[in-house]
Amino acid sequence: MTPSLPKPREVFIQGLTLEGKTFRPSDWAERLAGAMSCFRPGGGKGGIGAYIGYSPYCVPRVINGIKCVIVNEELKSLEPMAWDFVMNFARDNRLQVAEACLLPEGGVPNKG
Repeated sequence: MTPSLPKPREVFIQGLTLEGKTFRPSDWAERLAGAMSCFRPGGGKGGIGAYIGYSPYCVPRVINGIKCVIVNEELKSLEPMAWDFVMNFARDNRLQVAEACLLPEGGVPNKG
């Protein structure tokens, strides 16, 4: 029996500064995630069939009314410089960062 590997963590970069102020511009999350859109499983696909979309490793979300970017830890092994870029963005802009795991839509299934 092989031991199960731990699920990669997700880092939530929140649109609040360490001082509690809303980060501007208002589309910062979409811009940051857009800059990371080429980092995908199997690499970015170019050409006429390419489309605009976010990487599964770096997606914008609104959580409890706060814009966030959710960065999957797998990005670190896929492209360390991209990981450093998003983490440095958060640090340089004094954004609040939390480690967590995003639950699937609908939350935790009811056991019972």
